[in-house]
Amino acid sequence: MISRHCFRIALAAVAIWGAVWLTSALAQNKANSSPGKGGELETGPYEVVDGWPHSLGHAGWTWGSQGGVFAQNPDRIFVLNRGELPVPEKAPEGYTGGYGAFGTPATQGKPRLENCILVFDGQGKLLEDWTQWDHLFAGGRGPHHVKISPYDAEKHVWVIDDMVQQVFEFTNDGKKLVLTLGERLKSGDDDSHFGRPTDIAWLPDGTFFISDGYVNSRVMKFDKNGKFLMKWGTKGTGPGQFDLPHSIDIDAKRRVYVADRSNSRIQIFDENGKYLDEWDNIRSPYHILITGDQHLWVADGVTNKFLEYDLNGKLLYSWGTYGTFPGAFWGVHQFSIDSDGNLYAAETFGGRTQKFQPKKGVAQSELIGQPEMKIASR
Repeated sequence: MISRHCFRIALAAVAIWGAVWLTSALAQNKANSSPGKGGELETGPYEVVDGWPHSLGHAGWTWGSQGGVFAQNPDRIFVLNRGELPVPEKAPEGYTGGYGAFGTPATQGKPRLENCILVFDGQGKLLEDWTQWDHLFAGGRGPHHVKISPYDAEKHVWVIDDMVQQVFEFTNDGKKLVLTLGERLKSGDDDSHFGRPTDIAWLPDGTFFISDGYVNSRVMKFDKNGKFLMKWGTKGTGPGQFDLPHSIDIDAKRRVYVADRSNSRIQIFDENGKYLDEWDNIRSPYHILITGDQHLWVADGVTNKFLEYDLNGKLLYSWGTYGTFPGAFWGVHQFSIDSDGNLYAAETFGGRTQKFQPKKGVAQSELIGQPEMKIASR
């Protein structure tokens, strides 16, 4: 029989081992911390890239609210600029930063809807300005989200405009408008109209889903040619109901995840709209991204944090803080990851798109993973 004294010694040894293990785990989890004293890890495992992107050089004007960003690769990044705003009166001469830096949300400005779709390289240099399409966004507030299907060899660019009530598909070079869905400036809840659509996601065969939206409370499903197939969802708080479905993505098992923003939750469905599950108490999921490692990342527009969940809904990691200084966030409306692991975050209120690069020595598991995935085909 083990004596009481020996038992206490064993318990103490276990406690010491546990403390050592926990300390080691915490140290590894904080690999992104600075080697000096202090600090708050405001940018998590990343560091902000100063001066990205470069100024457009339009005297007297600065960035408007940023609707979206998508990194096709590390040297081709699409940015949706909801027009340009007059430089705030408080700004110093030559100011080229975010409109929200002086306390006024970029959404409250009065933009000129010019330079709405921009393409930058990895250094922040402007490659292309799709001004030939600025007229499409007249009468609205500027484009809402931008994406490229991971299954499209031609890398067509899709732009959703909620106020104009349309979804656009462009060739990758921006020279041709391939497809337009919805009727310009006309809202509706039938099969050919939108109620301020917000986002798009695809299956491997080109079938796609639109979250719709600020007015309607539904998801719409289309075939690869844009033919309407089905819809689901109504206004409300129950299972399968929505209050501002703001973002959408699909996992490797073909399950559809919807950011039910004003209901503070993520809802999950099969590809035919059957309700499967929901994750509650996510304050305001603005944008969601399912990564290749089958984790779901959320940009929360209230806490201004990035949140990582496994696909059972367990919170694994979070970081981020509110602010208008470099590295902080004010309403991340869409985010994207390039193949080098760089993060791009477009802010609707801050009026800027920031680039972040992984800190040296940071654990790969702490970074937002690559968005590419293999979804089971049928």
